[in-house]
Amino acid sequence: MTGFRDLLARFRPAAAPGPAAPEAVRADRAAARAAELAAPLALLAPARAEGDRIRREAAREADRRRRAAADEAARTVARARAAAPRVRADTAAAARAAAADEARRLLDGAERRAEELRRRAARRAPALADRLAAEAAGRLDALRGPP
Repeated sequence: MTGFRDLLARFRPAAAPGPAAPEAVRADRAAARAAELAAPLALLAPARAEGDRIRREAAREADRRRRAAADEAARTVARARAAAPRVRADTAAAARAAAADEARRLLDGAERRAEELRRRAARRAPALADRLAAEAAGRLDALRGPP
């Protein structure tokens, strides 16, 4: 591009006509300038055409990539929708298994606690029976009155 600017600078007139120049002089200078710029502008035409071609190609490639991305997104959504029932079923099964494990753990804890209470009751039963018998005997004595 720098070389091209230098080329254009060589074809520029040294001074532009001022407003005091007669109309014919201005027209002659404009024609001379157009003639001077014809060659450099002709050199620009292939570059412009190549730039336009590259822009069109880039636009086609961008459109192709957008379509490919949209298609991939649609395929991903379709796969997710197809997998959703299986994922829901797997999640439900995992939740049921976790709930069953928790229920089993709670039941085991309750059974251990019940067994502990049964053992304690078995150890205390004779003492409780004696105590109840003593209380019953004391109440009977109270009901009989003084001897």
